[in-house]
Amino acid sequence: MKHQNETLTARCKKNTVNQAIWTVSWLITMALVAFGHKYLWDYNTTLSVIFIAVNVLIGIGMIVANIRYINALDEMQRKIHLEAMGISLGVTIIMGLGYSMLDITNVISYDAEISHLVVITALTYMGGIFINNFRYK
Repeated sequence: MKHQNETLTARCKKNTVNQAIWTVSWLITMALVAFGHKYLWDYNTTLSVIFIAVNVLIGIGMIVANIRYINALDEMQRKIHLEAMGISLGVTIIMGLGYSMLDITNVISYDAEISHLVVITALTYMGGIFINNFRYK
């Protein structure tokens, strides 16, 4: 039993590091695309398309790493993460559509930005993990 726990711990650690590497790589390519077109390659469309494609491919790698991470968790941790993901998805869809309608109907004076929705998604997911960890421990 001890060996099995050590194996699970080692596998989780490996998958966590792998997921972190993919996430940081994706964030770096996201920043490169967001700022590079203006500061590095002077609005060159070809370079922008290439770096966006690289960003999307690394994003796919990040998704695969996340799936591996979730699959390597024990049943309780998997339940905690999947519930947090479900809550995050629901909140993101509801808030995103509501936010978009506020923009479309000119209730808000600024454009609805996807970055605001990404922050809501991240905060909801982290909050779900925190609450579920507290709830199930």
